[in-house]
Amino acid sequence: MDARTVGLDALPWQQSYATLPERLYKRVGPRPAPAPGWIRLNHAVARSLRIDPASLAGPDGLAVLAGNRVPAAAEPLAQAYAGHQFGHFVPQLGDGRALLLGELTDSTGIRRDVQLKGSGPTPFSRGGDGRAPIGPVIREYLGSEALAGLGVATTRALAAVTTGGTVYRWQPEPGGVLARVAASHLRVGTFEYAAARGDDAGVRALADYALDLHYPDRAGAEHPYQALLQGVAEATADLVADWMLVGFIHGVMNTDNLAIAGETLDYGPFGFMDAFDPATVYSSIDTQGRYAYDQQPVMAEWNLARLAEALLPLLGTGREQALARAHEALACFRPRFEARHQAGLRARIGLAEGRDGDDALVNDLLRRMAEQGADWTLTFRRLSELPSGTAEADGPVRRLFQDPAAFDGWAASWRQRLAAEVRSDARRRTAMRAVSPAYTLRNHLAQWAVDAATERLDFAPMGQLLQVLAEPYADHPGWEHLAQPPRPEARVTRTFCGT
Repeated sequence: MDARTVGLDALPWQQSYATLPERLYKRVGPRPAPAPGWIRLNHAVARSLRIDPASLAGPDGLAVLAGNRVPAAAEPLAQAYAGHQFGHFVPQLGDGRALLLGELTDSTGIRRDVQLKGSGPTPFSRGGDGRAPIGPVIREYLGSEALAGLGVATTRALAAVTTGGTVYRWQPEPGGVLARVAASHLRVGTFEYAAARGDDAGVRALADYALDLHYPDRAGAEHPYQALLQGVAEATADLVADWMLVGFIHGVMNTDNLAIAGETLDYGPFGFMDAFDPATVYSSIDTQGRYAYDQQPVMAEWNLARLAEALLPLLGTGREQALARAHEALACFRPRFEARHQAGLRARIGLAEGRDGDDALVNDLLRRMAEQGADWTLTFRRLSELPSGTAEADGPVRRLFQDPAAFDGWAASWRQRLAAEVRSDARRRTAMRAVSPAYTLRNHLAQWAVDAATERLDFAPMGQLLQVLAEPYADHPGWEHLAQPPRPEARVTRTFCGT
């Protein structure tokens, strides 16, 4: 055992959420699994939580992760929350198949939630079984680790296990449990839950808790709850910009899926874009395109407005003052998003300093990519390999465009702009590769891993993907096929939440 890590029972578990009013949660334990087994243990995340991976990999650790045993100092509970789902308000949702075991302090001194998803019914299950098929468990494990590898704020997967039971959804499937680590599971919908009940004291308790946990530097502001709202807006703007830059589509940006901490939360029908199309939707339930790729900033603002509504009683002495402060706090979102998004795009085409005309140059490339069906990830990656002085090596990028001449016209303008850069070609290309991944979790690859696990309990494809997703900006000789777009017959155009 590493001297810096310990077993689960020796860990200093906390449950600060239980200090909030009891009407905001229900104490409940997990439902034991009949015959748990391993899918995957994330050694790096375990060590970050000061958990000994060897101890966690043993029978006692497996029992905890499957819900068959609760660590001695843990206090499991299910959180209450509401949510706007596709624009329609549902006053009570809550953790219907998840339990917050408690909190652990990580190696940097930050408290982290440890939650089990798929561990059985809770008072918020609404008649459901509280279980999860292994397909969604594997998809969330892969999705969260993919974003983590890309440097995007996200919950993390500590482990995934099988239960030995069968879950019935569209068809019988093996059951699984995901152990998820998060900065917290506070959502916009958590505040909506209290606000919908006229529980101003509950809203205040949640706001004070969020300030202490996530935004302690804002607690001393003249108007701390306005400062909290602005902090959430800024963190969300950064998150959505980062999603867009890696071609990630969350798929179900309901208010119960937007984390106060600014982390990616709840991997349902998500997807990573192949051919660039701003209107891309993968979610099978998003028939109107509400949460399409290019609508994500719009919907983030909409969700933040719902948070502002819940916080209104705390924002001022009267409605007019409260509304003014809410508008002032939320006004930061759009410029912050645009600045981060555009800066990220400029970096992807190799521009170190912003100049007049740069945004137009970027937008011209995006327009041509959309019109020509160019692959989002490979276009930027292959662009990073091109020299600035000649077009002789442009073939690999040109071939991504249905009409290669469409790239040629843009490339001429790009090279003209690169001539004004002060960096050497070598430094510029290194910088581009550092922000332009070779690998993302393409939908057909995620489906490959899910199908192998569901049909044969074969977790080898999952393991292969995790190897490259842990270092997506590196070259992985011998694994180049995992960087390629799907063949037409292998495309996955619809994804599912799997609940």
